Amino acid sequence: MTKYQQYFQDMVSQHQTLFDAFQEVHDGYKTDRKQWSQRFHTEGQVLVDIIRDWEQRLCAGMEKGQNAKFSSKVAEKFWAEVKKRYSHIELVGVRSNLD
Repeated sequence: MTKYQQYFQDMVSQHQTLFDAFQEVHDGYKTDRKQWSQRFHTEGQVLVDIIRDWEQRLCAGMEKGQNAKFSSKVAEKFWAEVKKRYSHIELVGVRSNLD
């Protein structure tokens, strides 16, 4: 298992109730944006903050020295892991006419 996958699993296990609760909201938002929009953006922002914190933990040591160029690639892989579970996570905080 790679380091970014381990960080993802650790993050989810430490915040299991939040991630599980957001799954229902995320799935509802995918089917009916108007009805789920408020909860999606509110609860999603909490999750995005947690995800960014863990991303920072993952990449903090890499940004110094010779591994700096790999930091962004690892961050991309970490977010790809998040998007496997929550395909619409990048829409948190983005308002549209459909919301």
